[in-house]
Amino acid sequence: MIEDAAFEVIEREGLSGFSMRKLAAALGCEAMSIYHHFPSQAHLYEALVDRQMSGLVIPDESLPWRERVRVGMQEFRRVATEHPAFAPFIVVYRMNSPPCLAKLNGIIGLFEAGGFGPELSARLFRAAGYYLMGAILDETAGYAKGPSAVTTVSDEELARDYPSVVAAGAYFGASGFDETFKLGLEMFLDEMERIRDAALGEAAKGRRGQSKKKK
Repeated sequence: MIEDAAFEVIEREGLSGFSMRKLAAALGCEAMSIYHHFPSQAHLYEALVDRQMSGLVIPDESLPWRERVRVGMQEFRRVATEHPAFAPFIVVYRMNSPPCLAKLNGIIGLFEAGGFGPELSARLFRAAGYYLMGAILDETAGYAKGPSAVTTVSDEELARDYPSVVAAGAYFGASGFDETFKLGLEMFLDEMERIRDAALGEAAKGRRGQSKKKK
């Protein structure tokens, strides 16, 4: 109940506007009552992250490798954007709690299953995180929020002076987020497979070279 209310307050007030006092008001209790369950706001936020990450589904091993990675990345995006106002916190949060570590272990395992080896698997996992964090932040706290500048231009000026921006704008809105994310994701997966195939090719050459030397 406390966690549900916390998500509601964060969505209404934003991360910067959230407080245990406002949460207590939403629950109709004193703030000290909440501290019996969560000793601090940090403990509460950890519980919220754990709750979201617990809902992340690790793709089944029966799926092809590329599909497992695709679904895993889509799953993280889905989970992280369930509560848009909380998304900026979860994407940069270092997930060291047991529930989070269990999920991270499974996700890193998806990359290891691609046959990249420990170092490249770790780097690809981090690179995937960079893409996911950028997409999630843009979709929840960036472009989704509308204009940031104080100095704006009229629609007439926009059409006259910045035609490329106008043309691209049709694909920048929330309705285009899914297709743009899918495009970037497929590019990422294509490059991962290219790297893997190149590495396997080099390994095969090395084995053939060693075999010739032995002969």
